[in-house]
Amino acid sequence: MATEQELSSFLKSVEKRAFKRSLYHTRDDEASLDIVQDSMMKLAEHYGDKPAAELPMLFQRILSNTTLDWFRRQKTRRALFSNMSDFESAGDDGDFNLLETLESLEESDKHESAESATSRAQILHQIEICIQELPGRQREAFLLRYWEEMDVAETAAVMGCSEGSVKTHCSRALQSLSKALNAKGIQA
Repeated sequence: MATEQELSSFLKSVEKRAFKRSLYHTRDDEASLDIVQDSMMKLAEHYGDKPAAELPMLFQRILSNTTLDWFRRQKTRRALFSNMSDFESAGDDGDFNLLETLESLEESDKHESAESATSRAQILHQIEICIQELPGRQREAFLLRYWEEMDVAETAAVMGCSEGSVKTHCSRALQSLSKALNAKGIQA
């Protein structure tokens, strides 16, 4: 069973990545903060008595479900305040590691020039835009695998799909990102 300290440490360690992951999905800062806060509260209230080793998987699943709930609420709200037409439905390699890139950012901030810091910030912004443009399932698989560093089985469990689907989504995401970044002159 996780102690209060273990639960608190775990939540502190995942808050920034969870916010960024939620932000990629919702594209709304306030909603992302609410989603992460709700997910953390649900984990603490309902699963705080679970072993510390189970917390990462439980939290990722809760975060995914809370995000889906947010989208469902948004759809319902839009439906209530719009016309009936809104009810129609709308039609390779794993060398890149976004987490490592962001970690190296914190270390390099102290020793880089303003020009290189600006250049790096622009490149990271372009990468974030490309990630946001990925289809939802590809983006989710990519973020779980390469941002959260989950293995294929864990990602499949969080996404509620087969391991083969995770591999397909990740492969397509990497291909799309590589193509989009190369088109912008960024070597992935």
